[in-house]
Amino acid sequence: MQRFIQRRAVLGAVAATAASGLLKAPSVWGQDSWPRARPIRVICPFAPGAATDAMARLAAQKIGEKLGANCVVENRAGGSGVPGTMAVLQAPADGYTFLASSLTHTMLKYVLAGVPFDPITDFQPVARTARGPLMMVSTPKRPEKTIQEIVASAKESPKDWTFAISSMGAPGHLATIDFNRRTGANIEGTSYRGTSPALIDVAAGNAQVMIDATFALLNASRSGQVRPIGITTRERSPLAPEVPTMIEQGLADFEFYSWYGVWAPKGTPMDICEKVNKALTESLRDADSVERLKSLVVEPNYQTIPEMSAFIEQEQRRNVELLRVANFKPE
Repeated sequence: MQRFIQRRAVLGAVAATAASGLLKAPSVWGQDSWPRARPIRVICPFAPGAATDAMARLAAQKIGEKLGANCVVENRAGGSGVPGTMAVLQAPADGYTFLASSLTHTMLKYVLAGVPFDPITDFQPVARTARGPLMMVSTPKRPEKTIQEIVASAKESPKDWTFAISSMGAPGHLATIDFNRRTGANIEGTSYRGTSPALIDVAAGNAQVMIDATFALLNASRSGQVRPIGITTRERSPLAPEVPTMIEQGLADFEFYSWYGVWAPKGTPMDICEKVNKALTESLRDADSVERLKSLVVEPNYQTIPEMSAFIEQEQRRNVELLRVANFKPE
């Protein structure tokens, strides 16, 4: 895919004779002017209110504060994130446009037919910002309260059970596939247009179980709308210590996280990407950032660009294999 790279004219130095000697005017529109020449856009390909949007706004705030830049968030929702992502891809690779998305970005071409870009080769990883555990919940309309009870019932009466899936290719979908693979429950899934309608159906008993971001499910479980079953961390999370892990209930190494990050169009100068990475990894260690992340039931990440790239490669390999095992075909 051809990318048109906007070239900004570099104003020539203006020489003027003064009593002290020759003075040179600095470059106004050259790379030296980054990041103050104009606002930096952070495009979030999802609607306001979700965790991805909250992380985009935190990233924009910290980039602006750390680099002394005017950094603004643009929400371009719809189309499973493709239109917003395309807006970043088509922007000049000059350090003034970034994508704030999540694990879902790396899986787009594997879950949607006809995606006109490669999420890996057409984008430059910049920084992972945070990760949050997933949580399994069930409808309170059913008596089962543990994984073992749910699996036993599903095997005995498979038509009584349905997994609600908030989005294909999202962490909850991948964890659902792995749950069925490990337990042999083979509970059929139904896809929804987001977490909210899926959660409503589980609360009402129209679907019986769901795995999704703890951020989206914890309040509903604490209020009794749904029943907490397990969390996908290795040890109990301090963010939700009352919820047992899936591992302690017999699913060895069952770890899944939703995670969030920032990308740039391929070709963005690496020194700019490294400055943004440093700005984020440093500022996310601040006490106010840590507290803000806790309110979203996520924890900060501190990875270099090479570490982020290696992590994405490893994650994608696992997730693509899960889709293969489930015989999933892009829709």
